[in-house]
Amino acid sequence: MNEVLLGQVRALPALYRDAVLLAARRRLRGSAVRLEVPDVRHRAERIRVDPGALTAFQHLLGEPARDTLPSAYVHTVAFPVAMSVLARHDFPLPLLGMVHLGNTVEHVRSIALSESLDVVAYAENLRAHRAGTQVDVVTDVSVEGSRVWTGRSVYLARGVRLPGTGGASQQGSSGPHASSFVPPVPTGVWKLDGGTGRRYAAVSGDWNPIHLSSVSARALGMKRSIAHGMYLAARMVGQACPAPVEHLRWSIDFATPVLLPGTVAVALTDAPAGTQQGEVPGDQDGADAGRRADARQNGTAPTTSTRTDVVGWSRESNRPHFTGHVERSA
Repeated sequence: MNEVLLGQVRALPALYRDAVLLAARRRLRGSAVRLEVPDVRHRAERIRVDPGALTAFQHLLGEPARDTLPSAYVHTVAFPVAMSVLARHDFPLPLLGMVHLGNTVEHVRSIALSESLDVVAYAENLRAHRAGTQVDVVTDVSVEGSRVWTGRSVYLARGVRLPGTGGASQQGSSGPHASSFVPPVPTGVWKLDGGTGRRYAAVSGDWNPIHLSSVSARALGMKRSIAHGMYLAARMVGQACPAPVEHLRWSIDFATPVLLPGTVAVALTDAPAGTQQGEVPGDQDGADAGRRADARQNGTAPTTSTRTDVVGWSRESNRPHFTGHVERSA
């Protein structure tokens, strides 16, 4: 796989502008795009976190200001590198309007504000979805050559069909179906006003138009603006694990969008402690088994964990918005 070293990480608004121009050129030229992901990794080195930006993120999520990075904020820092892959001229799916389906993250150890981060991102696993085509974006974050955080994000390009596939017969994500969903006893309620998307965009840099206003969201096929998936994930992780831990694994699957304004019923349920057996995100073929064994040998990977399962749903429609879990070291 080829590697591109980014001399400077571009801001997300600039990447979105590029996506608008690229989409316009493709429409004007009517040029076909090969439906395969580019065989390339993007790398950015020595990224420094701005203390003010970190504090603004923590305050928006209702968390105390700390000099260690929340797990969801690491995603925010690395996101422009991942987005630079999706904004490439040879990337086959349109960036604008892409829907976030889920995340899986391993946060190997706590990351201090003072540390500089190296980020590598690439796309893989282009596949059919009942509503279009989905793709995985894998992001690795390292400090001085040691991996400290790995995330796999799943995105959907609605209406884009792979050759030889039909829409109705294709399977989507593995989230719960509305017809079989039985809501648990809620432990909390999130009330999100119409400005939630804009406020999260201001602290994360993710100015995707589907999150900003009903007008911009409708232009991209949504009924109204929707909450950022990572905003929901950040709240989930923050509530399930309010105190910093050394090792953290979490995942979230989105079932239906949270329209803004909106209300989300939430249930957090603690599961018994157990042995961690999950795969490292981005390691579907087991290639990182040696890395995990080394981590255990070096004392950087715990063998037991406490798990909290999380469900968010709409009381009005009785439909799930997301399901997830958070595992922290015991």
